[in-house]
Amino acid sequence: MSEGLRYERVGAAAVLTIDRQQRRNAIDGATAEQFRQGLSEFESDAEARVLVLTGAGGVAFCAGADLKAMDLDVDHPGGPMGPTRVTPSKPAIAAVEGWCLAGGVELALWCDLRIATTGSTFGLFERRWGVPLVDGGTQRLPRIVGMGRALELILTGRPVEAEEAHRIGLVNEVVPAGKHLDRALELAERIASFPQETMLADRQAAIEGFGLPLVDGIALEHRLGRETLHVAVRGAKQFAEGAGRHGKGV
Repeated sequence: MSEGLRYERVGAAAVLTIDRQQRRNAIDGATAEQFRQGLSEFESDAEARVLVLTGAGGVAFCAGADLKAMDLDVDHPGGPMGPTRVTPSKPAIAAVEGWCLAGGVELALWCDLRIATTGSTFGLFERRWGVPLVDGGTQRLPRIVGMGRALELILTGRPVEAEEAHRIGLVNEVVPAGKHLDRALELAERIASFPQETMLADRQAAIEGFGLPLVDGIALEHRLGRETLHVAVRGAKQFAEGAGRHGKGV
């Protein structure tokens, strides 16, 4: 996948790079299919523990759907701009620099964590052209920033600079220019270093339990946590023997 989207392994991470710089990394039909293939490759690689999604060139993470191509399949079961209607089974991090607009915001929201550089700008600019959010944005944005803030951004389409995005929880961390990918890879290695069974179970409980009544969410947490108690026993033994004291390793 060398044209439109690149897939490469870096340590414990699989890095997907959108590379359509002449179109500000906007997604056309071919790139959307490459994205779906990239997720499939990531899922099938047991050694790839975290997916990092980024854009080439430093000007834009992704400007959304390519409105000149207009060839996305809105009814694709995986999602128009890629696997946006699918939740990865392993963590994903968006490494954002520059413009993150329209469907690009939805791609960033598809990830678990978002790292952005100081000069980045987010915005649902498709509001101006009557283009709907169909890659999960109306559902994921309220879960991340809250319904009131999400409706403001959806209804107005206004730009949100990196510092405000961090303040409202749209991004997890703001880093200096050019450091977004390095920081995402650093986080990926940290996440990959933890016992995976328990971390993935906790992640699944948080994601799938979010919209459930509390009693059902607690039951889901119990079921998933119960399945990983053998990992907890092993970890407790390591701690008792002196490992990880004073937060070492976090």
